[in-house]
Amino acid sequence: MRRLLSLFMILFISMVASAEFVEAEVNEPVLASEAAVLMDTQSGAVLFGKNEEVKMYPASLTKIATAIYAIETAELDEQVVVSEEIDKIDGTRVYLNPGEQVSLKKLIQGMLINSGNDAALAIAIHLDGSLESYSENINKFIETSIGVEDTHFVNPHGLFDENHYTTAKDLGIIVNYAMKNPHFREIFGTKQLEWDGESWDTTILSHHRMLKGEIPYEGVTGGKTGFVDQSKQTLATTADNGKLQLTAILLKSEYKRKIYEDTAKLFDYGFAGFKSSQIMKGESFSSGNLKFKAGEDLYLTEPIEHGKRVVEKNGNLKIENKDGEIIQSLELKPLIGKKPEVKKETPQKPEQSSMLSVNTILGALVLLAALGVWLVNRNQKKSRRFRSR
Repeated sequence: MRRLLSLFMILFISMVASAEFVEAEVNEPVLASEAAVLMDTQSGAVLFGKNEEVKMYPASLTKIATAIYAIETAELDEQVVVSEEIDKIDGTRVYLNPGEQVSLKKLIQGMLINSGNDAALAIAIHLDGSLESYSENINKFIETSIGVEDTHFVNPHGLFDENHYTTAKDLGIIVNYAMKNPHFREIFGTKQLEWDGESWDTTILSHHRMLKGEIPYEGVTGGKTGFVDQSKQTLATTADNGKLQLTAILLKSEYKRKIYEDTAKLFDYGFAGFKSSQIMKGESFSSGNLKFKAGEDLYLTEPIEHGKRVVEKNGNLKIENKDGEIIQSLELKPLIGKKPEVKKETPQKPEQSSMLSVNTILGALVLLAALGVWLVNRNQKKSRRFRSR
């Protein structure tokens, strides 16, 4: 009898557990940094933001823009004659000598990996002849080619100037654009490099503690640090878990330890809550009787749980979370010459499915209860017969 009751309880618990789904809520991170943004590197969807559109000082994160501007403007194997102006530069250096000849790629490596301000200045003067021309051209490039709106750079390295500013969101857009370039990705993800210069022969190391493994976080693919007194700590990091690629920008943190903690919080939040998929060119969508298609291959970012795709009558495909907030909006093209598809079956509403599951469980429980009563009665009858003998 005890075995029967134990079996009954095990079956009951397993059936209820399989029918009920307890959603693990993913809470938004609480950050110490003054501004932040978390974006899908491929789709550009903003997954989290804190003061992400407030203009702030980027410090050496500026060098990310300088790097992709140089890569797309000139040839990497070009020989650069280092300008005499580099003797006046402050901050971190790779100790270039005026008149030294260095390839453009090596200068970009010295600028991104070791944050060399002298390398950044040498690049700008080589490309545009002067800081004034560089400022005009870099701002035109990031506005027209990348599409940022709230950024203005006056130098290639990020040393403080009150007219040198950006936003966390703009920096995220710049990083995402740059990550599409294989040369940039390679340098951005380099942990160390043998440096053979006229006056400095050493191994340069990335300053990014997550990238070089001092602060472990699985999947980090690239990073850049920054600091000036006015900007405090700044940090740009990319990561990939094999299913989703993320870009995290943190601005104005008082402490290095805190800015890395904030970055880890953002990645934890993104990887736990979102997934990436791709819409292929020509894939069709409908809004009532209206038909649309994807005009090109598109990346899509959706919540892992309770995401919703909404196709509007103007052809916008919007991705919403469970609260109806828009995560991403994509523009579709009208599909001409196609008749609306007639759905043969109406999908069950979630409530109906839930009711069916509950009814199934109740029915099974009734049968189990009846079986239990029958077995008890049978055992009692056998017991009476035995006693009557």
